Amino acid sequence: MEDQEMQLKVRRVTDKFTESMYVLANEPSVALYRLQEHVRRSLPELVQHKTDMQSWEEQSQGAIYSVEYACSAVKSMTNSSLYFKNIDGLLRQAISMKEQIGNSQGRSLHDDTPPSSLVSAPHAPPASS
Repeated sequence: MEDQEMQLKVRRVTDKFTESMYVLANEPSVALYRLQEHVRRSLPELVQHKTDMQSWEEQSQGAIYSVEYACSAVKSMTNSSLYFKNIDGLLRQAISMKEQIGNSQGRSLHDDTPPSSLVSAPHAPPASS
């Protein structure tokens, strides 16, 4: 009886050992198959996401360049305020001189000067020596 009991125990141990070996032998291949299956399903979507991100990066770079260019243009405009002030002063001087010339011509017209004397003759080119 003890011999049969021992055989039963040995058989259980060998069955469990065989089952463990079978699981260990097949488990990596099943895991690799599942991994390969997952990659095949998800790879096209990942590639699409990558191309979308590259496109968005290019658009972002273009927008960043445009903003930087606009900022530099605004900075150069603020730096040019000195030139605009000079132009404003020169225009005011020109308007003032024009008014003075207009006033002096108006006074000379009232002094009974003949109109032919107001019109100046074209200047001849200077004589070369």
